Amino acid sequence: MDGRVLPEDRQAVHRYIAVRGTRLHLAEYGGTGTPLLMLHGFPQHWYAWHKVAARLGGEYRLLCPDLRGFGWSQATRRGYDMDGLADDALALLDALGIRGPVGLVGHDWGAHLGFRLCLRAPERFTGYLALNMSHPWPRHRAVLPNLWRLWYTAFLEYPVLGRAVLRHWPGFTRFLLRHQVADRSVWTEAELAEYAAATSAGAAATQSLFWQYVLHDIPALVRGTWRRHRLTVPTLLLGGERDTVVVPSLLAGAEPYADELSVRLVPGAGHYLPQERPAEVAEAVRECFPC
Repeated sequence: MDGRVLPEDRQAVHRYIAVRGTRLHLAEYGGTGTPLLMLHGFPQHWYAWHKVAARLGGEYRLLCPDLRGFGWSQATRRGYDMDGLADDALALLDALGIRGPVGLVGHDWGAHLGFRLCLRAPERFTGYLALNMSHPWPRHRAVLPNLWRLWYTAFLEYPVLGRAVLRHWPGFTRFLLRHQVADRSVWTEAELAEYAAATSAGAAATQSLFWQYVLHDIPALVRGTWRRHRLTVPTLLLGGERDTVVVPSLLAGAEPYADELSVRLVPGAGHYLPQERPAEVAEAVRECFPC
């Protein structure tokens, strides 16, 4: 994806870092302050954080990588399972010389990855802000009535169909972005075009990410694998009151498995809090990671 032009954001400094057999693209905001690792979701990349970064000024050092195969990070044949992506994130921090604990922020798939990181390497994180994502201990009585909301994943996860849809049907990406927010006017035409183009270019990585979830994460949830693990990283789970993908009922029930976890809803917001309510996200960052 190197041939594509990066979205313009004068605050961001870009570089490429070799980790675990691939080359990750990193957009960094602010050179000083508390480091925060910011993990994007689908169908976005580092630019998903630009509105939040604009409100945080130079208060933090925001590290916004593109996940393997997304945005301007190099695609590989393998490595899109959550453990592999977690290894990428930890290796990235090591490559940056950051050995001490950092703050962690994730949205959508990035938030799912964030939970995995906190459970695997809690000593690396001072706190966690999860946006628009259910936790690893969902209640079946909340999940089952809402499975239909994930209908669109059937078009994405299978190797042949998924790659074809993502690569050749950019209107599908645009449709998801427009219909998963509470107010469609939050997107500019340039943003919709950018994310549609990025998803088309990264079709193989996106499909692989969804397929690895089917192969590994769903069976783990059914078996209750994560019930044997405890979340020790202080966590704020922030959801949208009008999120049609991860509805509010899916955010409850993690308290028995966490030392310090709180859940909060943003009134009138949908599934893309960094885009829809960047001021509220920025305030939550300040709350979780006081300077």
